[in-house]
Amino acid sequence: VARARGERSETSYRVGICGPPGAGKSTFVEALGCMLCDDGYTVAALAVDPSSKTTGGSLLGDAARMPALGEKALLVRPSPARGHLGGVAAHTHAAVALAEAAGADVVLVESVGVGQSELCIDDVADCVLLLLPPAGGDDLQGLKAGILEIADVVAVTKRDGDTVRAADRARAPV
Repeated sequence: VARARGERSETSYRVGICGPPGAGKSTFVEALGCMLCDDGYTVAALAVDPSSKTTGGSLLGDAARMPALGEKALLVRPSPARGHLGGVAAHTHAAVALAEAAGADVVLVESVGVGQSELCIDDVADCVLLLLPPAGGDDLQGLKAGILEIADVVAVTKRDGDTVRAADRARAPV
């Protein structure tokens, strides 16, 4: 609707959350979304899930992993990537515009697990947050050529228990 009118809501803020598979993106989106809802913001969460190359199908499990946010947010919408490269789905821009038209103050966009070349999250977000798991420290050199360059914020996740040392090592080069 907003795109058809050639407008972009100046009152919404778009946050792109990306990182490699297993970095804790869905957990982070739910926690941040719930916190924002509790603070009075109207939140929409859009999660892009990987699709089967063979069938094009997708589990769309991200919404099921965010039950608390589902009760508080304007919407929690998973969508399959359906072979679209770049970390987001072909229709993510339209989904963001619809969420804004529906009244979202904050739109959280969770990408599929990303690496060097999945950079389209930058096109739909005002701020890109890159989440890195502790074991990803050795992979940072490879990430620098891509996703690390577009990140506005980098956070190392899962720093507890046996992963404290690995998380500290992963944080050092960032």
